[in-house]
Amino acid sequence: SRTCRRAGVWGAEQGKRCVCMKGRFHFYEGYDIAVVTYPVRVFFLLGVETLIVTNAAGGLNSNFKVGDIMMIKDHINIPGFAGQNPLCGPNDERFGVRFPCMSDAYDKDLAQLARQTAKDLGFNEFLQQGVYCMLAGPSYETIAECKMLQLLGADAIGMSTVPEVVVARHCGLRVFGLSLITNKVVSDYNSEERANHEEVLKTTCMRTQDIQCLVSHLVEKI
Repeated sequence: SRTCRRAGVWGAEQGKRCVCMKGRFHFYEGYDIAVVTYPVRVFFLLGVETLIVTNAAGGLNSNFKVGDIMMIKDHINIPGFAGQNPLCGPNDERFGVRFPCMSDAYDKDLAQLARQTAKDLGFNEFLQQGVYCMLAGPSYETIAECKMLQLLGADAIGMSTVPEVVVARHCGLRVFGLSLITNKVVSDYNSEERANHEEVLKTTCMRTQDIQCLVSHLVEKI
């Protein structure tokens, strides 16, 4: 059996009661999709009303730069296409309806509030908005896959977040999401560039304080 190190952190932020995940479960680590999303249902039962999710993502949009922060306006659930949807199986009516709508997965009012907050903080220069696409991982995407996802309208790609958002919306939680663009995807067969985890970690360290600041000020206004 594996030891769970994704403990919750309890406290207050800007006078608001909060619970935070200290890390997350990833599907590519071998966890069942139900385990990946289990914390969200716990949050719901605790009385949480708003879920803020963050992730590291590769930039598919040619206008994005490494270090940009993308507000997620929608997502593409590739594992869901293959039957890996956290809502598969018997529906528990205590959490939500059998067939929840996902056309409003990301709260527009929260996005507008976040945009104004970013402007007040002087973050407009590196704030973007776009569509996040989830792949199961852990291998990075091929050039052909990148080209396909660009045609589908994806702006950024990662290996997390979407299952949690699906369950959160099933529970009726408001959702706001941020993707940190940690690298540009390789979409040119003649390129010598390679996706690597070291670049992801380096960019994450560079922008961590900015994301913390944005989330903190956003929570204050919710």
